[in-house]
Amino acid sequence: MGPYVMRTQALSRTTNETTISVEVNLDGEGNSTIDTGVGFFDHMLTHLAKHGQFDLTVKCDGDLHIDPHHTVEDVGILLGQAFLQAVGEPVGLTRFGHAVIPMDEALAEVAIDFSGRPFLVFNADIPKVRLGDFDAELAEEFFRAFAMNSRITLHLNLHYGTNVHHGIEVLFKAYARALRQSLSIDASVKGVPSTKGVLET
Repeated sequence: MGPYVMRTQALSRTTNETTISVEVNLDGEGNSTIDTGVGFFDHMLTHLAKHGQFDLTVKCDGDLHIDPHHTVEDVGILLGQAFLQAVGEPVGLTRFGHAVIPMDEALAEVAIDFSGRPFLVFNADIPKVRLGDFDAELAEEFFRAFAMNSRITLHLNLHYGTNVHHGIEVLFKAYARALRQSLSIDASVKGVPSTKGVLET
């Protein structure tokens, strides 16, 4: 696989709780059109696109009259699936990604293995507060949904921080940078980056 291969995917999903469409370009320029009806979540997905240099389009109509939970989780599910499918055959994939990012008083570290073995470690002491219409604990739900459906091993650590907005935002920024690194194509990587010859599916 070379950089000329279009690594894109468009998916849609409809349930009794949400109607979602997403478009993903893994080799984009950080452009995004995000509309989930949850302002803070839109802000975080914009950071995912910008700092990961992914082009993202996300449209979600969810049951926000109940709460944002289904919207956030279901967007994570569909984005995870779209990212996985956009990768295609992982020949030449860097596979591993790591980023340590500061934001004012907060510091986050994220490590990713595009392994085909979904796992989440979420080590972040985030108070259960609301940021606009976004419940802070939904950050973990998004990352879990994305990890399980993109089949990545994902470790997120918020080392410290006192501002909840900063804490969640810096996790998304670090995640974006680590994800970009793990999904990049490295010409020096021959074949699939595993001694097995395949990544788990």
